[in-house]
Amino acid sequence: MTIRAPFQGELGQNQVVTPAAASASVTVNAVSKSVRLVNSGATNLCHVRIGKGTQTATTADLVVRANSEIVVQKADGDNTIAYISASGTTLHIQTGEGGQ
Repeated sequence: MTIRAPFQGELGQNQVVTPAAASASVTVNAVSKSVRLVNSGATNLCHVRIGKGTQTATTADLVVRANSEIVVQKADGDNTIAYISASGTTLHIQTGEGGQ
């Protein structure tokens, strides 16, 4: 039996970024187990890649649909989230625990 815990965001760790046509990235807490990605844009997709060190997002990476949020697990030590959006949007990135 799997026990599912709600996402518990780390206080003060939300980052708001504006993905555009070129990949950009932010540094996140390397020991957090989960990350919540909220695409608050009304119409445009955002793609993200999570890993250690330098990362470059492409349209082949994880999709966060417009007006939606997802919680994903990340590996211990993953400290970078790269993001890209061909038409631009707003992405909220928050590390924490749970949410699976």
